[in-house]
Order: sequence, then C-alpha cells, then structure tokens
Amino acid sequence: MNVTRLAVIGGGISGLAAAWEAISGDPSWSVTLIESSPRLGGKIATEEFAGIEVDMGPDSFLARVPAAAQLAREVGLGDELVAPATGQAWLWARHRLRALPTGLVLGVPADVAALARSSVLPRSAAARAALDLVLPGRPVGAGEDIAIGELIRRRMGSTVQLGLVDPLLGGINAGHTDRLSAAVVAPQLLAAARRDRSLLRGLRAAGTSGTASGAVTSTTGAAAPVFLTVRGGLQRLVEALGRQIAASPGSEVITGEAAVGLERGVDNGWSVRLTGGRSVECAAVVMACPPAAAAPLLAPLSPPAATSLRLITTSSVALTLLAYPETTLPAPLVGSGFLVPRTERRVLTAASWLGPKWPHLATPGRVLIRASAGRVDDGRALAMDDDQLTDRVHMELASAMGLRRKPLEVRVHRWPDAFPQFAVGHLDMVAGLEARISRDAPGVALAGAALRGVGIAACITGGRAATARLRDGE
Repeated sequence: MNVTRLAVIGGGISGLAAAWEAISGDPSWSVTLIESSPRLGGKIATEEFAGIEVDMGPDSFLARVPAAAQLAREVGLGDELVAPATGQAWLWARHRLRALPTGLVLGVPADVAALARSSVLPRSAAARAALDLVLPGRPVGAGEDIAIGELIRRRMGSTVQLGLVDPLLGGINAGHTDRLSAAVVAPQLLAAARRDRSLLRGLRAAGTSGTASGAVTSTTGAAAPVFLTVRGGLQRLVEALGRQIAASPGSEVITGEAAVGLERGVDNGWSVRLTGGRSVECAAVVMACPPAAAAPLLAPLSPPAATSLRLITTSSVALTLLAYPETTLPAPLVGSGFLVPRTERRVLTAASWLGPKWPHLATPGRVLIRASAGRVDDGRALAMDDDQLTDRVHMELASAMGLRRKPLEVRVHRWPDAFPQFAVGHLDMVAGLEARISRDAPGVALAGAALRGVGIAACITGGRAATARLRDGE
C-alpha cells in the first residue's frame, strides 16, 4: 500500500487534531507532527499545584460543540469526561459580588424579568434592555458581520454591553466587544440578530435560553452540561493523542525543532526544513502554528497570504493560581466563580473557584482559585513581575471575597500573544486567505485558533477539517 505523508506544523490541540484526522481517517496516510517547543499541547498544560493536577491554560471545552468530547472518546477518555457541579456565577460590580441572573445567553439577558429582579445591574438597565422589543431597526443582513458591542449597545444599551456581555465574551477572548466580530465570537447572537430586529425575539425563535454563567442551552428542557473537562486535566487528552499518533505505523512526533522553511518537493509535494537541518518530505502540509510563525513560512510562496496573517493582532493574559486555607473564607463558596467588568478598573478579569466548580478538584481544608488578568487594552498584569502580580491579585480577591489570610501557595503562568483578536469581517478575510493559499500553494492548509475561534472545540474542528480538505483534494 502506498503511504501518503502529511506534515503538521504545530503541536497544539489544532495540530494534534489535524494529525489524528489523518491517521484515523485513512490507513494509507502517515503523519510527521512538528512542534518547536519541548512539549505538545500549546496552551493546554496541566501541572501539579497544591497537591492536585490543575490546568494552567484552558480548563474545559464547550459541550454543545461535539468535536472535543468526540475526540476524547475516540482516544479512550470518554469515561473520564466530567461536567461542572454548578452553573451559578457571580459578577463583581459596585463593590461586591452579585449573582448573575438566569436567562443569560452569552451574557445577553434573554429573560429581562430575571435581570430586573436581580441586583447585578441597575434597574434602569433592565428597562433599557426591554426596549429591544419595540425599538425600530432592521435585522442584520445575511452576509453582514458586526461588532458584538455595537449589536448589544444598539438593541439593549451600553450598560448591558459593558456590564454583562463584555465581561463574558470580552473576557473569554481577552478583547473588547466593541472590536470583536460577532460572526466569530458569538454566532448564536448574530443568528438571532439576522432572524429579527429584536434580539429577544430572535433568541426565542431559535429556541435558546441561558444559564447564569451566560452559556446557551436548549429550551426543550434537556439538562445537558454546558462545559466538560477531562478528569486529571486536559493534558491527558494531549498525551493520549501524542502517544497514539507516534504509535501509528510510519508516523512520528518531533518536539524541540521548529519548521524554518517550506519549499516545493518532488512529485508536486512539499519539503519542510527543520532547525536541526533535516527536511521532511511530504505530500501535504497543515500549518497549525500561530500567525507569527506561519507568515514567514508562507511569505515566499504567497506574499498576500503572509500579509493577511500578519494583520491578525493578539492579546496577552496572565493566570495566577492561589491556594488558601479554608478558614480564610467568611462563608462557604457557592458557585463557580466571578467575572469582573472592565468598568471596575481592576486587574482581575475573572476568578474560578476550583473545588465548587469541579468537585474532583476539591481539596479538604484548602480553597484553590484560578485568577485571570489581562485584556487587549489593559497590559498592567503583564507589566508586573510575579510578586507584584500575586500581591495585586490577592488584594483584589480579598476585596471581592472577604479573604482574611494570605495564600499558602501561588503560581503564575503568562500567556503572551495567546489570544488572537477577531475584527469585524474576520471570517471573510480568512475565506480569502484560504482561497489564496489553495491557488498559490496547493496541498497546504491552515488551522488554529486565529482562524475561527479560540475554544478547544473550535480548534479541534478546524484542525480535522484542514486535514479532511487536503485528503479530499479540495
């Protein structure tokens, strides 16, 4: 049997998914997976902290997008998938934590009455949100994109935008909703806005309701989990993929070497040159590395494509893990954590309470907190050294939660340029970019968070789709 080799540049979850699609989808394909760092997984990293395994990057994936859970089952981790114990979350606003109301869809209050009953925003904000039902306007056009902030502000006012939607969607993307594409970051909201000039009617027509944490659920009544993770940490998914790819006949996994050149090879194939001097000869290439790494490789082959990649901007974040004695709390924690609106001018953007959120991470006598900081327009956290950052994060956590003692253990992880920023029209740009590459460099495909979204499920979907397109000759 003739074997077709695929080279995958980048060993994050997108590259791992691309490689897995090749070896699991067609026995005549083999893979060389190339990762410049010493380890696979990219932003997925699980480390021991305070006696348990804790994710230092993303800690879960969306359950409603099936790609991640499906991949976990394919590599034998289906029985290890677990859901959060609670959907209750909080917002740190006007000097205290306030419970997020039910009925939020990606931060949008689909249940305006529940918003009015809550104290999370001033009462005037609920009245303004209700005007969405009567305000004139038009649905968003079928091929039109719009900034999330503009969409929400237009229909429900700036208080809902900055007080609810921006802390959730802006926080997830370390960006600002005034500059984030709804087509990429909130396609459910954009679909509702295309369905009806009223967001409320559009969401109801789609049959969606929400949770306190702002995720989308079905109004059909099924209590399916919104998020899932792997018991023991998401690094287990990375390790299972890496092992099985490396064990596939004819395949190999290379770490600690970067791709520094991409050239035409024999028989219309490709040659990938590595830092160690070796070249990988292959029939096709998936570039699943960040734009900053992909652009120089593409520049000699397709200068316009390289230029487009360089136009994608990024944002940086810092994650601080803190372990406290349980006695530091004034009362037991209820909920999964809290969000922080940018209007509060805090360094913190969000905090997760690990034990209440994930019972398998509960540690008797300890309280573990994952605290996030950093936005596209706020670099204070990245400018601080680790001691300064942990002191500031502790001070803000103590103010929000009433903590009475300092942490017993801390750890800081920095993720520079980790979050691509999706400008309005981003998907059209990506479509043009991919079309250009298919003309200038047939047999090369792109994958990764910078294309269609930062979520693990989105990255897996994109990685597998890139390989499928090459395999099918598209």
